[in-house]
Amino acid sequence: MVSLNPQRILKHEAEEEKAEIARMSSFIGAITIGDLVKSTLGPKGMDKILVSMGRNEGQVEITNDGATILKAVGVDNPAAKILVDMSRVQDDEVGDGTTSVTVLAAELLREAEKLIDQKIHPQIIIAGWRKALQVAVDALSAAAMDNSGDEAKFHQDLYNIASTTLSSKILSQHKDHFSKLAVTAVLRLKGSGNLSAIQIIKKTGGCLEDSFLDEGFLLDKKVGLHQPKRVENARILIANTPMDTDKIKVFGSRVRVDSMAKVAEMELAEKEKMKDKVAKILKHNCNVFINRQLIYNYPEQLFADAGVMAIEHADFDGIERLALVTGGEIVSTFDNPELVKLGHCDVIEQIMIGEDTLLHFVGVALGEACSIVIRGATQQILDEADRSLHDALCVLAATVKESRTVYGGGCSEMLMAGEVMTAASKTPGKEAVAMEAFARALQTLPTAIADNAGYDSAQLISELRAAHSQGSHTMGLDMENGRIGCMKALGITESFVVKRQVVLSAAEAAEMILRVDNIIKAAPRKRVQDRGRC
Repeated sequence: MVSLNPQRILKHEAEEEKAEIARMSSFIGAITIGDLVKSTLGPKGMDKILVSMGRNEGQVEITNDGATILKAVGVDNPAAKILVDMSRVQDDEVGDGTTSVTVLAAELLREAEKLIDQKIHPQIIIAGWRKALQVAVDALSAAAMDNSGDEAKFHQDLYNIASTTLSSKILSQHKDHFSKLAVTAVLRLKGSGNLSAIQIIKKTGGCLEDSFLDEGFLLDKKVGLHQPKRVENARILIANTPMDTDKIKVFGSRVRVDSMAKVAEMELAEKEKMKDKVAKILKHNCNVFINRQLIYNYPEQLFADAGVMAIEHADFDGIERLALVTGGEIVSTFDNPELVKLGHCDVIEQIMIGEDTLLHFVGVALGEACSIVIRGATQQILDEADRSLHDALCVLAATVKESRTVYGGGCSEMLMAGEVMTAASKTPGKEAVAMEAFARALQTLPTAIADNAGYDSAQLISELRAAHSQGSHTMGLDMENGRIGCMKALGITESFVVKRQVVLSAAEAAEMILRVDNIIKAAPRKRVQDRGRC
């Protein structure tokens, strides 16, 4: 007699979701993540307050950067985690478009859910999406412009891109000022795209308008006591070495003495050891010594006697950037001075920003290096301004490498959607339905931009669709006036690389989630007790 009870294959702690339930779970997770960040899209998007729990409990962050929001939100749904990872990759690759890529992927899955309810197989949807993606990318490439041959036009393109990127951030009220700062900083790189040469320093006080670009390098440290406060023709030795004398760094070691005189002898031996180390450092013929670690009082005094400027505890990010811009090397041993490459700059001097004293390196070896000092009322404003400016710098650096540009304000999305709809009308079979769904998902981006500004999105999107179908392919959403307008005249420009990456990443992530028909949560591995141990 055959038993009808299904046999359990997986361990008891393991969980499995099959077919429709698994697909529904993926769709719900991804769509929820998309809806979470959708309200931050566009120049009138809203911000989110992120409150930390646990170790940094009570720490508050205010942002509308999609990647920052999703990184802070702990998600348990596997599909939601895919979208979070995708937004982080978008942030690392091109710096902007993190919200757009998440919203587009979520909308694609929302459309896929409707098609599956109509009994269309996921593989047919994927085949239609792939055709639609190719049509969309081709349309975007055809519409892209390249003004890199004309220096004045290209400079204007960069300014417009920075202005468009910053218009949806906290810096939107001062986008003219910060766009000029960002373009100047990126053009100083002379096409290298090495953003680590651009240092951003945040100092509370003043207002955002007080932010400025300094053509040099700023280090947020002070000079040691009785040491020179200004050095010309600086020869800089950059080191990562311990300069403390009062610690015995052998764990568990114990020293026994029979008199205080022996303690004094030990201290003297330590001092002699440190004196020898400082003598080795001075043999490098440097007049500035910058150390990653602390410099204690005795070596600081020795450096002062030798007339050397010594700077301690330069944070590692700062010291690596300093090595880059001065052309020096970070060293840990000092036995071979002839093999060590010193950094150089014309002048090192102290300057005041607000109430803080910083060191100003003028005439560094890497001429393109510069520092942007951001001023603001609170730390939260400074952090968000830093994220916004970083996005603009990343997009500009990407545009300098790949100089093509496209129009923003929903113009490119509507253009791609129109081309996909046209291609769908010429495609036989069920794939055409999937292509139409892809076009509808693209149209949700300008719809969300209009909704977030409080305008009638149905009216604006229908007007925009009609304008594009009549051949006006530069029309987009003018969110300042609540109507459609010519993006070329308004100067609303975006980087081709960013826009292409948004469409490609969203389509790939949505396809990956759509392919899923089973979710298996593995049983946790149990710790095996070592019975042989007493």
